[in-house]
Amino acid sequence: MKEIYILGIESSCDETSAAVVKNGREILSNVIASQVDWHQKFGGVVPEIASRKHVELINPVLKEAVEKAGIDWSALAGVAVTYGPGLVGGLLVGISAAKAIALTLNIPLIPVNHLAGHIYANFLTGDEINPPVICLTVSGGHTDLLYFSDLGQYEVLGRTRDDAAGEAFDKIARVLKLGYPGGPRIEKLARKGNEFAIDFPKPLLDQDHYDFSFSGLKTAVLNYANQLTQKGEELPMADLAASFQRTVADILIARVIKAVNTKGVKSVILSGGVAANSRLRELLQKELESLNVSLHYPPPILCTDNGAMIASVGYFLLQRGEISGLELNAVPNLHL
Repeated sequence: MKEIYILGIESSCDETSAAVVKNGREILSNVIASQVDWHQKFGGVVPEIASRKHVELINPVLKEAVEKAGIDWSALAGVAVTYGPGLVGGLLVGISAAKAIALTLNIPLIPVNHLAGHIYANFLTGDEINPPVICLTVSGGHTDLLYFSDLGQYEVLGRTRDDAAGEAFDKIARVLKLGYPGGPRIEKLARKGNEFAIDFPKPLLDQDHYDFSFSGLKTAVLNYANQLTQKGEELPMADLAASFQRTVADILIARVIKAVNTKGVKSVILSGGVAANSRLRELLQKELESLNVSLHYPPPILCTDNGAMIASVGYFLLQRGEISGLELNAVPNLHL
């Protein structure tokens, strides 16, 4: 069988990444240049700074990715690139680079949905994952629950109606002055706290659908902190972080279990930055084991934005002939 090498480019937020993946599943290189240090002082990603950094980093990252893969540029069968969703400035940097490569090497340009990338990161782990499966995608911008009857064939069961789970983590971390990114900071602090100390609300769980809502929970946490501050009382930081984290996990898990029971699947996959949260994984694993359902998730490096997941999706899209012309543009609000 002829080996097929795909170059993947990811620049939708604050990581500039490029990777080479063989036959959709084997990572030969995965170079990630993070911009966290530049954004930390602002408590979140500043789009203008992100765009400028992508311009500075894209060429060195691409060069390193191909060199580390140990192949020549001429061996590439296609270049896959994130075209949405994300920050438009960053997306355009990646798309422009991909177009230049596709034109120069005369290879297919493959447009990839960033969210699909996170899902397909699970197929780079070596795990045997056979549809049908339930997929929970949880990140700073998205919280989606999907049912895959087969690879590439999915049904959106539910999504967040307001804030995404990762966004809520970042906002709570900012209020508690924990720094950015918020998810890892809250998870670390939560290990020292009692996750049952504070009873926060779990919006929408009493309703018969699969949608999520985290805006009300975020407001409840902020109100709790403000009330104690106004009274001059010390915030129980660890307990607050642990209780918030557990509430988010309970909301996510309840929807997953409902979907598992309704669809009768035997596998669940996690994707997105929040999938790196060890407490979420632990609690979900325990619930699924009681149902004899397996849980799959990527290692932390593949949970965050990376080029390997984009290259993996690109391989499967190329097999189906789903390529683009040079008119490809960024779609910042792209959905699955």
